[in-house]
Amino acid sequence: MTSYQFKIDQVLDKIRETKAEVVGLQFPEGLKVHATELASRIENETGALVLISGDPCYGACDLSDMEMAGIVDLLVHFGHTPLPIDYNVPTLFVEAHYQLGSLEILKRALESLEGKEKIGLVTTTQHLHLLEDAAQFLEEHGKQVLMKEGAGTLKGQVLGCNFSSVQDLPVDAFLYLGSGNFHPLGIKLSTQKPVVIADPYLNQVRDIDEFTDRILRIRFARITKATEAKKFGILISSKKGQCRLDLAKDLKKMIYNEGREAYLILLDEINPPSLLPYMDLDAFIVTACPRIAIDDSKMYKKPLLTPQELEIVLGLREWEDYQMDEIKY
Repeated sequence: MTSYQFKIDQVLDKIRETKAEVVGLQFPEGLKVHATELASRIENETGALVLISGDPCYGACDLSDMEMAGIVDLLVHFGHTPLPIDYNVPTLFVEAHYQLGSLEILKRALESLEGKEKIGLVTTTQHLHLLEDAAQFLEEHGKQVLMKEGAGTLKGQVLGCNFSSVQDLPVDAFLYLGSGNFHPLGIKLSTQKPVVIADPYLNQVRDIDEFTDRILRIRFARITKATEAKKFGILISSKKGQCRLDLAKDLKKMIYNEGREAYLILLDEINPPSLLPYMDLDAFIVTACPRIAIDDSKMYKKPLLTPQELEIVLGLREWEDYQMDEIKY
């Protein structure tokens, strides 16, 4: 079973320090199973009233409505690190650390890194505390490990919308410690360097190339379908950390300059039902979280594109210059 360590004492101290009477708890989907257990301990040890946010949570860019409405004295956000944006209520970000049972997954990753001397080590928030031990292990086995901070990210950290910590890093390959394929895909497309995934959840070491080829074929199909589009919907997020209104306005002008129509649509949650009233539009451009267009595209009847993919549709960017969309703070 996946094991996480929560800094609950840090939460209790913050509640007592601020004398918060109503405390909001927010978790990403994979951590919601721990919500009632943590809420019970907080209420028993502090006397505060706890509200658990049941809405989806995609990151520090997507704080609970409790933050917007001001109905809590303190919001505790688990599983992510803060972004350099202003929050409406006092917010405590608590990293949820995955506990790695052994370094066996790294031993197996070494086989895939054979012949590569300079290694960029990278991960997500849940595994940042593992980087020091992982770097030491790699260096003991003859590798030179390089890591750097990004624009709004910590050393060796990538977000689903921000790969600045790996760009321009002079390495032979990257080792990604974590689960899933989206982050390694972003690293690959941002750097054009080999990416090896050490996945402790699946106990699997794999190369990202096969997945990258499959995703690019899917994206090429979406772009091709959208080339005939005459009317576009430009989707803007009302979430503070995802709202890129200026970009949306620029895209609207870009589309009109090419003799086509564009309409701005503001949404808090982008999902298939929310777009049903706009089926007269031929394609949609996502200026919210960049993962929506990539991860969820098969759920939509009309093409969902990133801003960079729109440029390809309009003939303003070459397919060979394909790039991932990023939000940098």
